[in-house]
Amino acid sequence: MKQRNDKVTALAAEARAFGKIDPVIHTKARLAMVSVLAVNKSLNFTEIRDGLGLTDGNLAAHLKALKAGKLIRLQKVGKDRPLTAISLTPAGRVAFKKYLGGLEQIVRRHR
Repeated sequence: MKQRNDKVTALAAEARAFGKIDPVIHTKARLAMVSVLAVNKSLNFTEIRDGLGLTDGNLAAHLKALKAGKLIRLQKVGKDRPLTAISLTPAGRVAFKKYLGGLEQIVRRHR
């Protein structure tokens, strides 16, 4: 019985860790975008596109998903040739920290 309880406890811990993995962040491109935004005040569309090797359309689709999740803020800056400045919202920073916490728990359990 003790062994069964240990297995149930382990499965419950695993489920809690996976519950912290935000599906909006958990794609390769979005995780990369959120990661670089977490260490920068803001980046513009071109910097992210070129830095991550994405197409305009691909980046736009990922930005739309992150914006719908309220994880990023988009702002037009400049007059002559405006750029789209992209930054994490406070909620986006919290979501990313929670995501990283979930990954850390999963990695710790499987080392």
